[in-house]
Amino acid sequence: MGNRLAQETSPYLLEHADNPVDWYPWGPEALAKARNENKPILLSIGYSACHWCHVMAHESFEDREVATLMNRDFVSIKVDREERPDLDQVYMRAVQGLTGSGGWPMTVFLLPDGTPFFAGTYFPSIDRFGMPSFRRVLSAVAEAFSQRPAEVEATAAQVRDFLERPVVPLAAGTLTPALLDEAYARLQREHDPNHGGFGGAPKFPQPMLVEFLLRTSVRTGAARAQEMAIQTLRAMADGGLYDQLAGGFHRYSVDQRWLVPHFEKMLYDNALLARAYLDAWQLTREPSFRRVAEETLAFVLREMTSSEGGFFSSLDADSEGAEGRFYLWTPQELKAALNGDEAGAVATAFDVTENGNFEGRSILHPVTGDATSVMEGARHRLMASRDQRVRPRRDEKVIASWNGLMLRAFADAGRVLDRPDLLSVAEANARFLLSRLRDRARMRRSYKDGRATVAGYLEDQVAVADGLLSLYTATFDIRWLDEVRGLLDEMLIAFWDEGRAAFFDTAADHERLVVRPQDVTDNATPSGTSMAVDVLLRAGTLLGQDSWVEKAHGTLERLAPTAAKAPLAFGRLLAALDFHLGRPVELAVIGAPTEPGTRRFLDVVRSRFFPNLLVAVGTANGSARSVPLLADRPAIGPGATAYLCEGFACQAPTTDPAELDRQLDRVLSQAS
Repeated sequence: MGNRLAQETSPYLLEHADNPVDWYPWGPEALAKARNENKPILLSIGYSACHWCHVMAHESFEDREVATLMNRDFVSIKVDREERPDLDQVYMRAVQGLTGSGGWPMTVFLLPDGTPFFAGTYFPSIDRFGMPSFRRVLSAVAEAFSQRPAEVEATAAQVRDFLERPVVPLAAGTLTPALLDEAYARLQREHDPNHGGFGGAPKFPQPMLVEFLLRTSVRTGAARAQEMAIQTLRAMADGGLYDQLAGGFHRYSVDQRWLVPHFEKMLYDNALLARAYLDAWQLTREPSFRRVAEETLAFVLREMTSSEGGFFSSLDADSEGAEGRFYLWTPQELKAALNGDEAGAVATAFDVTENGNFEGRSILHPVTGDATSVMEGARHRLMASRDQRVRPRRDEKVIASWNGLMLRAFADAGRVLDRPDLLSVAEANARFLLSRLRDRARMRRSYKDGRATVAGYLEDQVAVADGLLSLYTATFDIRWLDEVRGLLDEMLIAFWDEGRAAFFDTAADHERLVVRPQDVTDNATPSGTSMAVDVLLRAGTLLGQDSWVEKAHGTLERLAPTAAKAPLAFGRLLAALDFHLGRPVELAVIGAPTEPGTRRFLDVVRSRFFPNLLVAVGTANGSARSVPLLADRPAIGPGATAYLCEGFACQAPTTDPAELDRQLDRVLSQAS
């Protein structure tokens, strides 16, 4: 018989449903048992695509002797970090405070009231890697809890005090462009001039920083900012981090030069990176950037999209018991899929050798100038051959915030590339999110098998609003803007604390934890606070909601001076600051969105990278009530009319797309 996890929807929790461990999901039953029996809680947090989570599960959680110790001395709770980012955030901070580092699987021992007193990450089945065995840890913790309760309580009190301190010490300062300049100068020092990216191994993609660099190049005219971004994007696309055959990015590179990835594929990485490559293509017109963006979205549509329109969470790193096996090649495997000459050409172009570049096999990465054309000729047969292999497991839960990120990526790509098929994907996703993951005005966190049981977080509420705002900008269908308004109104009710003038990651009516989570830093995904500031600024300006802009401004005053000193942790917030400090540039096109004249104006806008431009389209009579930008701006001829305004002053209205093109050029030249 399975344990209590058998009733869950999370694929990660279901993977542990047949363990001999008496696992509980996080909830009142487990917490009450710990209190009533005065037992410590063993909290294990991981996620479906986590390699070392699988290792620890096999070594320890499937072992009956280990399970006996856990069942006797602890109340064991298993949590999917992707479903419960609030628990992950609080207890990861405790792990980092207790050990100096963090990661997954996360192993935390708690008092019955939920306060941590001992923690770690992966523990091996026997003493090795300089770490004690998990059995030894279990015995020592159980002995300390029962025999030395005063010491345990004292440690827990120290951890509680640590968790109640601000996550980031805030610096003081005023909002000026000097903050953006300081952040850029610090990023220059962190940049890897040889391989692109920031820092050393392991090296993570930083798409939000790429966006900030591209914005900086537009704002200041700094060629170096654009060069840093372009070098990074090229290096990632030419390494093993990128799936050269099927498109899409792996999680991170274990080396400095982007060759050997950690092979899991996450929805959020691909959403943010697709947008980064799209921005770079708009700015540079480099064909490879468009190719990578389109291939990445094609991968998501093919392998990570449900029949209902939702986007799945991740693909595992492992298959057939080995990390990356699905993605690796040998010369013999190429010959089995292709004819001899073609196999040789692919091997030469993508570094497939007898010795290999990863554990005796080869990660595809281009090493010759004709690699792209070589792959185009062989792709279909190589894909067919690879599809015969055992596929990595797919986590099929649909997470609202990550879907909001991907919704924006498809909407932006559909608009910029003039691809109605991508807009159709975005519209289907928007309908799905609003019908299946929204409970009245509040987004739920995740959905699977027809159930959306977990309460949503700040990031879920605002990421979906962000995606819908981009969908409006791509279609100018007013219903999407109305949905944005409703989500943001509810966001301010549920997640904004007026007394502290700050956002929290959990709603005011959320279950009480040791502390109320509030992480303002941008990590692999943008923080809820950063997204809230960005979306309130853009939507507030577009919709004439001054109170939204004021809240965003106040949040920037609290955080931006710190962001300037630690830009690696605030990429999305710095983009919002760039928007806030720039002169507002607004374009109102009076005309129906499907009208040929309107489309000609939009073609002019589509052709350039202009991240701080706000655009509204509609008829002055029909849309002005919802979009103030369109009010009191009549058409001046039988066709569409464009009004371009900057810094509260407007250019002369025009019916000529060429004149709008000249006006935009003047605005862009003045910006730098």
